[in-house]
Amino acid sequence: MKKNFSAFMIAVCCMFMAMPAQAQLIKWGVKGGVNMTKIDWDGGIDGNKQNSTGFFIGPMAEITIPIVGLGVDGALLYSQKGENELKQQGFEVPVNLKYTIGLGSMLGVYLAAGPDFYFDLKKKDAVDRKTQVGLNLGAGVKLIQHLQIGVNYQIPLGDSFKVGNAIGAKNKTWQVSAAYLF
Repeated sequence: MKKNFSAFMIAVCCMFMAMPAQAQLIKWGVKGGVNMTKIDWDGGIDGNKQNSTGFFIGPMAEITIPIVGLGVDGALLYSQKGENELKQQGFEVPVNLKYTIGLGSMLGVYLAAGPDFYFDLKKKDAVDRKTQVGLNLGAGVKLIQHLQIGVNYQIPLGDSFKVGNAIGAKNKTWQVSAAYLF
């Protein structure tokens, strides 16, 4: 019995020594960046394909499985898109499935995809702003285990807003982001 217990204790100690000490399954941080939006009007009215810029910033969390390279990240971002009377200000909630290829602890490359939800805060006026659901596609790099720099393309799955009763528009957005995770 003593031999079995001793062998079990040695196996448990070896298992804890073999686990990486720095493997963190969940990381918290801050994400921010630039929105570059192209407004695509239904019917091709004046201003079709009009470009505008904005920004986003907010808290972010990332859950990773270090051995496999898979993970999920989510954020709650204050986001501003568009310009003039078509400016959208609201909260954006992107949730991405990430696959990371690590090149050591100093550098990693990732691909990401997932849904994106946008809730507009601006009051109702002549423009009927909508809660948006879209698809996020992105890629980026992870540097020094804490810094992430990425590019996302958001494809809306419906109209972003309507002017009057008939004319709708979609915001197709490129995002360039930087995130620092603790």
